[in-house]
Amino acid sequence: MPLIRQLVASARMMLVLTLALGVLYPALVWGIGRAVPAQADGSLITRNSQVIGSSLLGQAVTDPTLFHPRPSTSEYAGGTSGGSNLAESSKDQATAVAERHAAYARVAEGEPTADALTTSASGLDPDISPKFAQAQVVRVATATGLDPARVARLVEEHTAGRQLGFLGEPRVNVLELNLALDRLR
Repeated sequence: MPLIRQLVASARMMLVLTLALGVLYPALVWGIGRAVPAQADGSLITRNSQVIGSSLLGQAVTDPTLFHPRPSTSEYAGGTSGGSNLAESSKDQATAVAERHAAYARVAEGEPTADALTTSASGLDPDISPKFAQAQVVRVATATGLDPARVARLVEEHTAGRQLGFLGEPRVNVLELNLALDRLR
């Protein structure tokens, strides 16, 4: 008899846990995801009812009238995201940084920031440092015919502070900044 009681208790516990962890919990998480669909659907940004990007993923930008993101080892392809995994002492890393340093003058002015010369761990970082964004203001203002002071204010308006006030660094989302720039024009 004790063996049968243990088997019945085990079967009941399995059913309860299967229901709780296999049905109720996933349904709860799905429901919360539906309550905040922008986050659950990848923070997609639309314009004229058409998806133009995600605020969570960097995109390639070559247009001189727009702000440029940090470099990507994956060419901004989400399916192949990842860093280069090259050490700072690697000759390939030194070559890549030297090439980006030489190309920096076409994108921004002043001394290059680290995020202008190196890729992020994912290769899809949507943000750049405020300093890198400010270094691009003159080029963008010249290419668009806008007042440089107004473009600089736009960068300041789109600079997000540290998360929770102490995590990470201030950052500028390139896609959101470029959309605001388009609205300004």
